[in-house]
Amino acid sequence: MPQTLKRNERIRRRPEYQRIQKNGIRTHGRYLTLLILPNDLPRSRLGITASRRLGGAVLRNRAKRLARELFRRTKANIGLDVVVLPRREFPNTDFASLESDYRSTLARHERRQR
Repeated sequence: MPQTLKRNERIRRRPEYQRIQKNGIRTHGRYLTLLILPNDLPRSRLGITASRRLGGAVLRNRAKRLARELFRRTKANIGLDVVVLPRREFPNTDFASLESDYRSTLARHERRQR
């Protein structure tokens, strides 16, 4: 079974990132910050912003792989654009802690929207 995100499950263009940055709601977690904005699609989409502040290319790529896996495991077709901003500790943290933090951050966002 392929482990890649489909093209329509990714945020790919700069204007899309800028729209989410401007209009999205920031929700902070221990290891990451999520920018979340509802979209008019029947699926959720993922974007990742891993800056050089995170570390070298190896750490940035690891953080992106981990973020994609978190999204894949908790993916729900609820029509959200989610941009993950990993923090410095993100690539060096065990996956169970990252998954717990991601789920709790999404849940906190859902509670704030009600």
